[in-house]
Amino acid sequence: MNKIIHTPDAPAPIGPYSQAVLSNNMLYISGQIAIYPHTSQFENQSVEAEARLVMNNVKAIIAEAGFSFDDLVKCTIFLVDMNDFAVVNSVYESYFNSIFPAREAIAVKALPKGARVEISAIASK
Repeated sequence: MNKIIHTPDAPAPIGPYSQAVLSNNMLYISGQIAIYPHTSQFENQSVEAEARLVMNNVKAIIAEAGFSFDDLVKCTIFLVDMNDFAVVNSVYESYFNSIFPAREAIAVKALPKGARVEISAIASK
């Protein structure tokens, strides 16, 4: 049976999806963009600030489900501009100890709300 994960410490979905779904000890986290959870305002000052807020949103969702960054097994990073990869990668790396999940980074034409970075993830217990 699937369990919907929702926390007020991450942005509410802006469409017909859940923040995350827990199924058989696997946590599937929807793509997160840089929206402040309590104001629904979009962070667009810099790609670094966007990436940090995205990772904080992911952190809030995994914590709500009783998981941690060490439980992540797969992440996908979507970037509007691959020139932002080094900055986003540096922010991303700072959230992990020494256990890194499998990952890909993909350049896309556009993201919701004009975001420059979006990250989705899968965790396992």
